[in-house]
Amino acid sequence: MNKVIDVLVSAFRLKNRAQISVALLATGLCASALLFFSMKQSPVASKPNIVYILADDLGYGDLSVYNPQGKIKTPNLDRLAAQGMRFTDAHSPSSVCTPTRYGLMTGRYPWRSRLPVGVLRGYSRSLIEQDRLTVPAMLKKAGYQTGMVGKWHLGVDWVSVPEQKNLEKEPLYGITNEMNPEHIDFYKAPTNGPTTLGFDYTFFLPASLDMPPYCYLENDRLTEKPTAYTPGNSLSSGYTGPFWREGNMAPSFDFFQVLPTFIQKATDFLRRQSSQKPFFLYLALAAPHTPWMPTENYRGKSAAGEYGDFVQMVDAQVGRVLHTLDSLGLAENTLVFFTSDNGPFWRPAFTQQFGHAAAGNLRGMKGDAYEGGHRVPFIVRWPGKVKPGSVSEASTTLTNLLATCAEVVNQAFPATMVEDSYSILPVLLGKSQTVPQQPAIVHSASNGYFAIRKGPWKLIAGLGSGGFTEPQKIKPVAGGPTAQLFNLANDPAETRDLFAMHPEKVQELTALLKTIQESKTQIKSQP
Repeated sequence: MNKVIDVLVSAFRLKNRAQISVALLATGLCASALLFFSMKQSPVASKPNIVYILADDLGYGDLSVYNPQGKIKTPNLDRLAAQGMRFTDAHSPSSVCTPTRYGLMTGRYPWRSRLPVGVLRGYSRSLIEQDRLTVPAMLKKAGYQTGMVGKWHLGVDWVSVPEQKNLEKEPLYGITNEMNPEHIDFYKAPTNGPTTLGFDYTFFLPASLDMPPYCYLENDRLTEKPTAYTPGNSLSSGYTGPFWREGNMAPSFDFFQVLPTFIQKATDFLRRQSSQKPFFLYLALAAPHTPWMPTENYRGKSAAGEYGDFVQMVDAQVGRVLHTLDSLGLAENTLVFFTSDNGPFWRPAFTQQFGHAAAGNLRGMKGDAYEGGHRVPFIVRWPGKVKPGSVSEASTTLTNLLATCAEVVNQAFPATMVEDSYSILPVLLGKSQTVPQQPAIVHSASNGYFAIRKGPWKLIAGLGSGGFTEPQKIKPVAGGPTAQLFNLANDPAETRDLFAMHPEKVQELTALLKTIQESKTQIKSQP
């Protein structure tokens, strides 16, 4: 740059027009050379790499940075929080697996999908519509290399054996009704997997680690056919511990090695990336969801049983990914998200046994409309952009990923296709305390109960937990409450139902929920 300035000064001192022209030409060449050098040195400076890590059934109170009194230690995730922003009021759009993943990928609340209630299984067909805009498709259009590693749980279209071809005529077969594995031709690659939704590279497990088939698909093709069979494990454990269901599995499939395998595939993807193109990696862990199966070197390391050991293994494995970013010199230009798909499956008896509250001081657990079902840890690191060690109380939901990424890369998206996604970038950059234009956040419980949150107020449109905490559902009595209302600013544990005391808030939130449900476009909050 100093040479450019020197040439400019010399040019203006010259009297001869030809000399001035030559000097200006030299100036332009020097400037062009500097611009080229700058572009070569930092080709993606304006577009950061993006890594989104989604844990499975990890509770708000499972990270020691959120719950210092807990019996689990998570030094790698605590360090990530110290390097970035930790959210205290982030939520999954649903309290169970599949719906949250649909919302995460599409920016739409999951009850807008073809599966408004419930989860898919390993033999379910693809849930995301093929013409639907997704996060990876949007980023791919913006010039990103896109990869997905981990638990998919959004269905693929398994190919039927010839005599069962007529079943493919029913579009919901395999969504509302799981396919019969005897009707599937495993020698043919399934269709409509994640590569058709914008991912350049994929390595995934079809569903949860306790659901057959137990096998991997790479670039949407089986790496090994599920020709073996497992009778299941710990079937009477109440869906805890080393539990998995019976069913087909690949002969070499090892439950203990699933998490390390995903981490290895993720780090391999990172090592393949070129400095000439930004990348997006969606790393969807299958842990600490059941089966709780920490490897030998993590057993007994926590004070919260095999679940706590498994969480500490998750922390260490995430640390491997973060270390890889550092060792490759990628961390400084990488936007890292870490969160969970819903709350923990942690029964009250476990809290009493281990003295560890997996949902922190929140009420309920996975599946519930209560906060323990959907308030999740949420950490964002972006060196030079997000203030280290910062904490945000902004209410946000995981459906906001698409709009956030779109603003980061300056990419427009149609509001009619992405109704429920609002950018949190102003919050990340410290320019706003709340998510701009977001009218409210909506959650759905495993039984279909809706909950809406605006400011400190939360309305659950039903009585009972709506999920796995008993009672799940309570029938209203004549003249009594029909819903539940809480003020989370004063009562984050949802111990005092204010339904009868604030009918105006019940009416306001009920009307807003209906407006959002009926909307075909984004709803903007009132200034």
